[in-house]
This record gives sequence, structure tokens and C-alpha cells, in this order.
Amino acid sequence: MPERPSVALLVESSRDYGRGLLRGIAAYARAHGPWLLHHLERSLGDPAPARLAEWAGNGIVARIESRQLLSQVRQLGLPTVDLLGLYAIEGVPVVRPDDVQTASLALEHLRTRGFRRFAYCGLAGVYYSDLRQERFVAQVARAGLQPHVYAGRRPRLGTHIASIEQESLRRMDELTEWLRRLPKPIGMMTCNDFRAQQVLNCCGSCGIAVPDEVAVIGVDNDEMVCELCTPPLSSVPLNTHAIGYQAAAVLHGMLRGAAPPRGRILVESRGVVVRQSTDVLVVEDFRVAAALKFIREHASEGISVADVYRHAGLSHSTLVRRFNRVVGRPPNAEIDRVRIDRAKELLAATNLPLSQIAHRTGFNHAEIFFRLFKAKTGQTPGQYRRRMRP
Repeated sequence: MPERPSVALLVESSRDYGRGLLRGIAAYARAHGPWLLHHLERSLGDPAPARLAEWAGNGIVARIESRQLLSQVRQLGLPTVDLLGLYAIEGVPVVRPDDVQTASLALEHLRTRGFRRFAYCGLAGVYYSDLRQERFVAQVARAGLQPHVYAGRRPRLGTHIASIEQESLRRMDELTEWLRRLPKPIGMMTCNDFRAQQVLNCCGSCGIAVPDEVAVIGVDNDEMVCELCTPPLSSVPLNTHAIGYQAAAVLHGMLRGAAPPRGRILVESRGVVVRQSTDVLVVEDFRVAAALKFIREHASEGISVADVYRHAGLSHSTLVRRFNRVVGRPPNAEIDRVRIDRAKELLAATNLPLSQIAHRTGFNHAEIFFRLFKAKTGQTPGQYRRRMRP
């Protein structure tokens, strides 16, 4: 491996997702370099720079979004890491978000808001949209429900993602008609924040109340897009920094002569950023609704089930019976879920010691927190933090 490896970054910088990947790659290069990073301003669907064919570098990190870019990268014969996964390429590892976990986070968030009808709105022919749709539909089906799905018309093969998104803007009337026909209230996941913004605009134009009739959650947590939405958009933030960092680490190993890892390396998302588009509680049983609100607001204060049933004005047995019927789990499980979700946020976003995180999420003893976190997530708090913050 050269002392200062020269690495081409074929990653779009026109959106927050790509910029997050680039920040993660840069962080790895600073920590393990020095590296010479070559990047030009580009958008989704742009071909590789013309001079790439004559480039005398050492490795590539790319979002391989077209057969043209695939051909250009393969002709170079350099160690390469793909950040999209659209094509199965021998010897080219893929690092990307865990779409199963992303769909689970979105669905669980909508369920905790009390929704029992679900919908997915995607972009037909966009790889990650089709994948997230498949995962979301499968998880809703496991609950014995049939989700409503809209993806628009499937484009011809090889159409770039940016072109598909632009075409969707010309078919807003079709999307609006689908939204009108949906049973309500309903909780909806969209393939990304761009699609969610279209849904919210359609709802606003035809008088559908958000979040009371249709609650919408996007993916990416592009803060500019989320704040421009009316109302502001809840979203699942993909851990782009960790994806970029992990991709750079994989490429570093390949530059040192290591065999490329087999299979896909999937990076977990960072919970849900809640904004007004899902800030609602749809529970017909008003006492259970009061209990859910109380848990959401006070779980990290160390409350017990006794505090919950006293607040709801029900006996313990009645609360448990009605909670199981409406929510699908008992009150103590909901308290644990809210605490663990809060712990995940703190582990991913802060450097607080684990003992302080245990205290801030309502656990009197750190050992109890460690044991419950491992039981619920399959990893220790320290392992989770290292995965989310390489």
C-alpha cells in the first residue's frame, strides 16, 4: 500500500445523504491517513469524470447507480467499495443502510402513535425504495394486516433515480387521488424525505389533515427538507457518517491486501426524529391513550406500572388487559421500549458515560440497564455505541 493512498470518491454531494457519506469517509482518512481524497461536485446519475479512465489512483468509493458508471469503475480494476448495492459485483463489497431495521423503526413509531392502518409511498424502479417497500409490507403483513402501497408507474430499465424523482413531480394528481381514497386515520412510511414532501403537499392541497388523518414519516432526516415540509416531517435518520466511515475502513483493508468481505455490510439507523407530521396519538380508548402519553413523557424518570395505572385511573389488571388489546404489549414492556429508545439516542449522539445514560433513562442500577439493553437489542450498550459512532 502506498504511504499516501489516492482514493476517488464518486459520491453525490448535492444532497445531505451523500454529504454525510463524504463526512464519514473524511473522518476515517483523518484518523488513519494521510489519504489523498479526490472528489468533484456531482449529482445522482452523473457519469464518472471523463479523465477517470486515465487516473492513476489506488482505490474507489462510489455510489454505483448506473451501468455506465459500473463499466467505468470496472475498467480501472482498482479496489472498490460500493455504497448503493444496485449491482452484484464480484470483489466489490457493499456498505449501506439496514433497510429491514429502517422499516421496523418507521412501523414501530407509527404503531406507538396508535395507528392500525398503514401505507407505503415509494418511487417505482428506485432500488432502495423497492427494498424498503418490501421490508415494510412484510412486517405489516406479519401483524396480520394488509398495507396500502403506492409507487407510481415503473420506468424503463436504466432510468436514473433523479429522473424518476422528477417524473413523479408530474404525476401529483395520481398521488393525490390515491391519498383521497385511503381509509383514515392511517400511518404512512415514504421511501425518503423527498417523497414525503410530495405526500404532504398533496395532503395540503386537497384538505387532508396531517397528522390526524394521515401521519407521514420519511427516511434520511434531511433537515432542510424536513423543515420545509408543512407540517415539519418526522424522519428516520440513516447513519451516513458511520456508513462512510465503515466503507473507508473496508477499502483500507483491501488496499493492504485483505480479501474483500463477502456479503453486505449493513449499518443501523439512529432511531426516529419526531416532528409534527406524526405528532398524534390515535387510540380510541382514552384511558389507554392517557397511559401511553404518560409513559412517553415520563418513562425516563423511573416510573413504574403502578404510576401508570394510577394516572390512567384504572386497576392494574384492567390496564394490562386493555393495554394488551390496544397496544399489543403490556405497560411494563412499553416503558422498557421507550427507555431503550432514549438510551439509543444518547449512545449515538453523546459521549456520556454508560452509568449516566442508565440514570438518565430511568434505571436505578446500571447493571439492570446493561442486562435489559442486551436482551432487547442483542448487543451491549458499548457495542451499540461503537457500531453507531465508529
